[in-house]
Amino acid sequence: MTGDATPAAAQANYLQSCMWCSFYAMGIISMLVIYGMLQERIMTIPYGNETFSFSVFLVFCNRVAAVLFACTMVLVHREEFRNGAPLWKYLVVSLSNVFASTCQYESLKYVSFAVQMLGKSFKMMPVMLWGMAISGKRYSVTDWLIAAGVTFGVTEFLMTGPTASPNDQGNSTRGLLFLLAFLALDGLTSTMQEKLFKEHKTSKYNQMLYINLLSCCVSVITLITSGTLFPALHFCGTHGRLIFDTSILSLSAVGGQFFIYSQVKEFGALVFAATMNARQVVSIIISYITYQHHITLLQILGLFLCFVSLFYKSYLGMVESSGAEKMPLLKPEPDAEANVLDNGQQNGHDIKAVK
Repeated sequence: MTGDATPAAAQANYLQSCMWCSFYAMGIISMLVIYGMLQERIMTIPYGNETFSFSVFLVFCNRVAAVLFACTMVLVHREEFRNGAPLWKYLVVSLSNVFASTCQYESLKYVSFAVQMLGKSFKMMPVMLWGMAISGKRYSVTDWLIAAGVTFGVTEFLMTGPTASPNDQGNSTRGLLFLLAFLALDGLTSTMQEKLFKEHKTSKYNQMLYINLLSCCVSVITLITSGTLFPALHFCGTHGRLIFDTSILSLSAVGGQFFIYSQVKEFGALVFAATMNARQVVSIIISYITYQHHITLLQILGLFLCFVSLFYKSYLGMVESSGAEKMPLLKPEPDAEANVLDNGQQNGHDIKAVK
């Protein structure tokens, strides 16, 4: 009986883990698709005769919403407001997060939304490299091949069809440099978040609170020193539709942050990177449908390759679920905690911290 109970319990735990991973993934994808669509609308479609260009202001609005949400959740769960990790570590994540988001917005001034997604498709590789450099992780040849398959599939999808910028500024060198900066900073952000969870056992709400609070400070300082705070506020006062769009953008950003922190804590930065690749494909498809872009056969093949790679990685996680040598993709990391409150497995997760 004992011999049968242990495998059964392990299988039940694994299935539960898969369900939570899928739930977080669906939450991330849905929230960030809304976020991406509004991001494209705000940065590329004029309000009247003016185009909004104050990207740091959007980052600031998103972070304010995240701070309010984090404070609420800390109160609801009766957690301490005291920082769970040294402030300088939170500040490192805040700086990389703010400027990664800013580079993401700025790139849309020079390249199309599809090309911006192309830059994000390479995130899996930098996350693995940051994991090796910061946390001393090691990845198998299979991990590298799967990451390459996902990256190549999304690359083919985006590069074998029309990707013209709505502003007719094309794929300028400046836009590509913004994408490279975003890639490096965003990979550092998720890797440092995972490291904070492991080293200091912080709850996701404590991390959300302090990272976003410091991000607010960084954003405000950047707005003031660049002289763009009052022009951004004036633009909002002149164009009421922007206030509505920014509000929905911030709410979707908060929702995304909840799911992201939950997935990074329980399943690691590499799983999060794979989810983001799927999200990028979904975002591109919806953008193509919404703006009636043309899709080619080669793009469809690239999409197929991407999802096959992701499916294969999930399959490997299932095969390795009973192994002790290598942790499967869809199994929570031991250091990521059996703390059910932080995991959200008793609290019905509905949200997460977004970029």
